Amino acid sequence: MIDIKNWIPAIDQISQYKRQYLGADLIAGTILSIMLIPQSLAYSLLAGLPPEMGLYASILPLIIYALFGSSRTMAIGPAALIAIMSASFSSQFALVGTPEYNAIAMILALMSGGILLVLGFLKLGFLANLLSHPVISGFITGSAIIIAASQIKHFLGISVSGGTLPSILTGLYNQLMDFNLYALIIGVGALTSLIIMKLFLERFLMKLGLNKHKASIFSKTSPLIVVSITTFLVMHFNLAQKGLLLVGQVPEGSPSFIVPHFSFSLIKDLLPAAGILAMIAFIESISISQAFATQSRQKINSNNELVGLGSANIISGLSGGFTVAGSFSRSAINFEAGAKSQLSSIFAASLVLMTLFFLTDLFFFMPNAVLAATIIIAIYSLIDIKGLTQIWQYSKHDGIAMLGTLVIVLGYGIEAGILAGVCLSILLFLWHTSRPHIAIVGNIEGTEHYRNIDRFDTHIEPSILSLRIDENLFFANCRTLEEKVTQLISDKPDVKHLVLMCNAVNMIDLSALESLETMMQRLQSAGIKLHLSEVKGPVMDKLKHTHLISNLTGQLFLTQHQAIQTLKQ
Repeated sequence: MIDIKNWIPAIDQISQYKRQYLGADLIAGTILSIMLIPQSLAYSLLAGLPPEMGLYASILPLIIYALFGSSRTMAIGPAALIAIMSASFSSQFALVGTPEYNAIAMILALMSGGILLVLGFLKLGFLANLLSHPVISGFITGSAIIIAASQIKHFLGISVSGGTLPSILTGLYNQLMDFNLYALIIGVGALTSLIIMKLFLERFLMKLGLNKHKASIFSKTSPLIVVSITTFLVMHFNLAQKGLLLVGQVPEGSPSFIVPHFSFSLIKDLLPAAGILAMIAFIESISISQAFATQSRQKINSNNELVGLGSANIISGLSGGFTVAGSFSRSAINFEAGAKSQLSSIFAASLVLMTLFFLTDLFFFMPNAVLAATIIIAIYSLIDIKGLTQIWQYSKHDGIAMLGTLVIVLGYGIEAGILAGVCLSILLFLWHTSRPHIAIVGNIEGTEHYRNIDRFDTHIEPSILSLRIDENLFFANCRTLEEKVTQLISDKPDVKHLVLMCNAVNMIDLSALESLETMMQRLQSAGIKLHLSEVKGPVMDKLKHTHLISNLTGQLFLTQHQAIQTLKQ
C-alpha cells in the first residue's frame, strides 16, 4: 500500500500548519518576490533567453515544488550556475536568440526533470554522493568566474560569445574599442551601488532604528532598489536612444502550456547534457535544503527532493521556462524573513504572475548592464579561492581534483570540466586505495592494545609479524599487500607467524581472496603460518566457505591480543 504522504510532503505540512504562520509566510513571500523578479530577468539574460522565460520559470515550478519537495524554506527557480550551464549546452545545438535555441532550453528542462523524477521514484538520491566536494567546489568556482567574465560585455555594450574564459577574454579584447560609454557608466555605477549597499546598508538601517534581523532582510532588497533607480534614469534621460541595450518588450499574461518540437535524434544528443544538468541542479538544491533544514530542525528526504525538483523542471519546460534549481541567496532571504512553509514560495509565485499581468511595461527600459551587475553580486560568493588553498593544505589529492576541475572548466568549458572532475576523482580514489596503509603493530605493555610501532613505544615478538591493514582489500591493492609481506618477511628471517589484523577491513573481493590464498601458500613453503585476527562479521560470512579459511595454515582469532598470547606460547 503506497503512503501518499511519503510522496506529497505538502499533505503533512498542511496538517501541521497553524493560523499564525500565515502572516509570516505572506511577508516572506513578498520579500522573496522582490528578490526573485530581478534575478529571474538577470538569469534569463545569462542563459541567453528572452526575459519572460525567467519569469515563467518562477511561477508554476515554485508551486509544484511546494507540493512534492520536502524542504519548507528552500526557494527554487532560475539559478546562476544552472543558467550558464543551460546556455553552454543549448549553444552547441542552436544560435542564441533563435526560437530553436529557446526550444532546446525548454527541452533540457523537461529532460533533466524527467531524469530527476525517475531517480526519485527509484530512490537513488544517494547518487549525488558520487561527486566529491573538491570537484563540486572547483566546478562551481570555475563556472562563477566564467559567469562574471561573460557579464563584462553588458558593461561595455558589446556582443561577445564563448563558453570558456580564453574565448570570452579574446572577444572582449577584440571589441574593446566599440564600447558604449552609457552602458559602462550605468553598469559600473550599479555594481558600485550594490557593493556599497551590501557592505553598509544593513548597518545604516540599524542606525535608523531597525533591529538586526529586519535590517538584514531589507538590505537584501538592494538589487530591486538599484534596478528601479536605473530604469527610471533610462526613461527620464531617454538613454535608449544612446545605444544602451535594454530588456525590451516582455509579453503580458500568464505562461501557456506548450510541448517544444523535438526529434529523437536531438533527445539522444541532449541526454548527456541533461544528465549533467540534472545532477548539478540536484546537488546544488539538496545542499541548500539540508543547510537550512539543520538550522530549523526539519527533516529532508533526498528522494522527495528528486521528485519535487524533477516535477518543477518538467512543469518549467512545459510552461515556457528553463531548468530551475535551489537558490542559496533567495533561500536565505526566505528563511530570514520567517517563512514557515512553502506557502511563502506560492505567494512569491503569485506576485510574479501579477507582475506579468500588470507591470511588464516597466521592464522595457531596464538596462542589461544593471542586470549583469546583479548577476556578478549574486555569484561573487561562489568563487572560493580560499577554499582551494585550504583543500590543498589538507589533501594534495583533493587539491589536484579541485584545481584540475577549475582549470578545465575555465579552459575547455563547463561540460568538459565536470566530466574531467569526475574522472580525476575516480582516478585519485583508485590511486589512494591501491596504496593501502599497512602498519606493523606491537603491544603497548601493560595493556591489550596494539598500535603502529613507528608511532608508539611497543613490544613485539621476534617470531611473530603483526600487520594491520587500514583499507578494504580488492583488485587494485591486493598486489601491494603481497609485495609488502614479501619485503618484510625477507627482512625478518626469525618470523614463524604472520598475523593479519583485519579490524579496518570491511570487504575482501575475489581478486584479493585469491591473492591471500596465493600468499598463504608461499608463506607455508617458507615455514610461516598465516593467521587472521579481528575479522568483521560480514567479511567472515563471505570467507567462511572459501579455501582460504578451510585450508588456513594458522588460526582465526577474535582479538589481536588473543592471537599474540596464544602464538607466543
